[in-house]
Amino acid sequence: MPRTIDEGFRDFLTKLTPSSSETEAAKSHRASIEARLKRDFGLRRFVRIGSFGNGTSISGYSDVDYLASLARDTLTSDSTYSLGKVRGSLEDRFPNTGVRVSCPAVVVPFGNTKSETTEVVPADYVEEKGRHYVYDIADCKGGWMRASPDAHNSYVAKIHEELKGKVKPLIRFIKAWKCYRDVPISSFYLELRVAKYGSGESSIIYDMDVKRVLCQLRDCKLADMQDPMGISGYIPACKTDAFYKDALSKVETAASRAEKAREAAERQNIADAFYWWRLLYNDEFPTYYY
Repeated sequence: MPRTIDEGFRDFLTKLTPSSSETEAAKSHRASIEARLKRDFGLRRFVRIGSFGNGTSISGYSDVDYLASLARDTLTSDSTYSLGKVRGSLEDRFPNTGVRVSCPAVVVPFGNTKSETTEVVPADYVEEKGRHYVYDIADCKGGWMRASPDAHNSYVAKIHEELKGKVKPLIRFIKAWKCYRDVPISSFYLELRVAKYGSGESSIIYDMDVKRVLCQLRDCKLADMQDPMGISGYIPACKTDAFYKDALSKVETAASRAEKAREAAERQNIADAFYWWRLLYNDEFPTYYY
C-alpha cells in the first residue's frame, strides 16, 4: 500500500524521535558529573540544554548537553584555560571515557551510543534579563560570550505553541538532513533559523515548509543570524571557513532536491516525490510503499 506525503513525514517523525531507552541513557550519568563539578567548582546550577532539553533531538545522533554554572572564582579570564580545568576534573573522575574539549563544551563520551555522550558547557552567571538567566560561555577564541539557553528555549517554545505544535517537528526534519548528510552546520543556528522562519508563518505543512526553509538557507548563503532574543549577538552557521563551504554546497543540493520533491507532488507524482525526499535524506526517509 502506498503512503501519502503526509504519512511519509508522520512516519519519519516517529523514526527521528528518540526511544525511551535513549532518553533514559541521556539521563543516566547526570548525578555523577554534577557531584564532581560541585566538589571542584562550587556548582551553582546544572541544567539540561540543547536538543534533548528542547525536544528537537534526533534518534541515534543527538547527545545530551548541560549548562554548568560554576562559581566565578573557579573560572579565569581565559576561557580556554577554564575549559581545560573542567576537562581535567572530569577526566580524573572518568579516566576511561576519553574526555575532551569541543568548545564551548567539555565532552564525556560514555558508552557506545550517542545519547550517552554528555557535553558540559561551563558558564558564569551574569544577570537575569526578561526573567531568563544570562551567562558567559567560552567564545572559542579565549574569551567569553553571552548566552541564555532559557531565553532561546522560551523563544522556540512560544512559536511552537502558536503553530499548534509543528515547529519542533520542523526543526527535527531540518536537523535530520544535517545528521544524515553530515552537514557541518551548528544545530543551534538551525534551531533558531527554523523558529524565526516559523514566526512569520500562519501554519506549517511539512513538505512545503522543509523545502522553504532549505531554500531560505540557500538564498541567504548561510549568513550569520542575529539572535532574536538580543543576547548572543550574531550567530554563525559554521565554526570554520572550510565547514562553511562544505555546508553551503550541501544546502544548495538539498534545496534543489526539496524543490524537485514538491514539483513532483504538485504533479500528483507521489512516487517521484518520495524518490527525491529519500535522496535528500540519504535513503532514511520512508519508502513510498509500506
